[in-house]
Amino acid sequence: MIQCSNLCRAFGKRTAVNNLTLAIEPGEIFGLLGPNGAGKTTTVRMLTTLLHPTGGSAQVAGFDIIKEPEQVKKCIGYSPQEINLDRDLSGYQNLLLHGMLHRMTSPQKQCEQLLAWAGIEKQAHDIIRHYSGGMQRRLQIARAVMHDPQILFLDEPTVGLDPQIRRTIWELIRSLQGRRIGVLLTTHYIEEAEQLCSRVGIMNKGKLIACDTPSNLKQAIGSWIVEAQDNGSADYHHFPDKQAAHEYAREQQHKIIRIRESTLEDAFIHFAGERFDA
Repeated sequence: MIQCSNLCRAFGKRTAVNNLTLAIEPGEIFGLLGPNGAGKTTTVRMLTTLLHPTGGSAQVAGFDIIKEPEQVKKCIGYSPQEINLDRDLSGYQNLLLHGMLHRMTSPQKQCEQLLAWAGIEKQAHDIIRHYSGGMQRRLQIARAVMHDPQILFLDEPTVGLDPQIRRTIWELIRSLQGRRIGVLLTTHYIEEAEQLCSRVGIMNKGKLIACDTPSNLKQAIGSWIVEAQDNGSADYHHFPDKQAAHEYAREQQHKIIRIRESTLEDAFIHFAGERFDA
């Protein structure tokens, strides 16, 4: 569905994406995870033809992003980080306009179905400026799937939202698999990636430094961790199983010990050497 080969993007002397090679399967929910400035948004902007690569190649749904941008645009949906709805139109009118731009023959029924899907049918004819942030985000995702794309790009879809609204949007994203829509999701919320994604790519400083299922990434660093605190600092020791972790912990003296299962954040710290910006 998405194929990248040594994809690059530089801004002057700064390389934002550095030789990205990646394959994403049809219908997959794939997450790009990393701190701010890792290259996630730049990658999405290239794959959605909004930004021209400075090196490498990529195909989306079989179409080359450089040679066939119009064909790429027809088969993708895109919801950017910023809310870019028309604030002078209602929710219904925003969807209808999008359908008309994609030359849909009868967009009205699709508008009604997607407003119900997003849980904002009661506010369908309210002007956007009166919507809450969560409602606007849900409408923006609904607009992105209005024309039944094969692939949906979601760039930080829950940034700045409270946990309850974030989980509502998670349910919408999960339900896209029932519509046979693949998703490429960028996020720096670790829990979001673990909850939604079948596979995760970890980016840092423009490079893809690890790519696998969340479970395999955690197993790769050791399924269990011993946190040993001494004089206010903590050391993290990784072990393949709980027994090995307990054996190590028993040997530690004069330290505060905590034994726990590893997390995706632990995997990121292991591969990238730094913590996420939340």
